Amino acid sequence: MKLAHLPLRVSIGAYFLNSGLGKRTLEGTAAEGLHGMAVAAMPQLGQLEPARFAKLLSYSEIALGAALVAPFVPAPLVGLGLTAFGAGLVQLYLKTPGMREPGSIRPTQQGAGLAKDVWLVGAGLTLVLEGLTHGRRRRS
Repeated sequence: MKLAHLPLRVSIGAYFLNSGLGKRTLEGTAAEGLHGMAVAAMPQLGQLEPARFAKLLSYSEIALGAALVAPFVPAPLVGLGLTAFGAGLVQLYLKTPGMREPGSIRPTQQGAGLAKDVWLVGAGLTLVLEGLTHGRRRRS
């Protein structure tokens, strides 16, 4: 891990670890609410039971958080994971009714929490691109 990546990876990684650990025991209405919101944006997730979806989401967040803080995971690889996860959250923001002002991409007060997740895509792409371009500079 490059020293310059350390603040980005550790802060985002800790956030994901905490979020994933917090979702490990989601059941009942909490799992149903989380699942329902995800299904509204990505209908194919409706095939999963709400409790199973919550567990898979929890494990995904824990795995991504661990990969971010692990110094041996290459920046482009962890960046791809972060970009994909962030893109899913942006899709959730764009497809969930009430998150955006009518006819606009601007968030409503209710949607501000999801709209901010666009930074995950930016951070992920930064790790991917910097990792790929850094490797090219070495070979030149």
